[in-house]
Amino acid sequence: MFNLVPFNRKNEMAPREDFFNHLFDQFFREDFFAPFMAAGNSFRVDLRENRDAYLISADLPGMKREDITIQFANDYLTISAKRQEEMTDQEENYLRRERHQGEYSRSFYIKNVRDEAIDAEFKDGVLTVTLPKREPATDNNRTITIR
Repeated sequence: MFNLVPFNRKNEMAPREDFFNHLFDQFFREDFFAPFMAAGNSFRVDLRENRDAYLISADLPGMKREDITIQFANDYLTISAKRQEEMTDQEENYLRRERHQGEYSRSFYIKNVRDEAIDAEFKDGVLTVTLPKREPATDNNRTITIR
């Protein structure tokens, strides 16, 4: 039979105890759980651009229209949503609980937007925000003569 020996990052053979120490250290690293934690504090967004506008589609399943706030200030569009947990009088015995209450927020820097014409629609758990573009400004570049 073959005797398997793990490799370290440099593809050199690593002693078995170093391998397990490495796994232990990786597990308790500060950023090990970051991908899992970020998913709970945010929501997924698609940002598209066409000739006339920028389009943002945000997945907000289980949210109500009243719990979503959209603000546009200083070329930043901020989408915020707040999920409230429904409380019951009975104490329930959960076997698994993955849905959490909390506040979720995403901000996007988008220039060249006509803020007075921004439109939003919420349908089937998807928020669609349309940000119409401004007309391109005239070119203000000019050559300055030196005296």
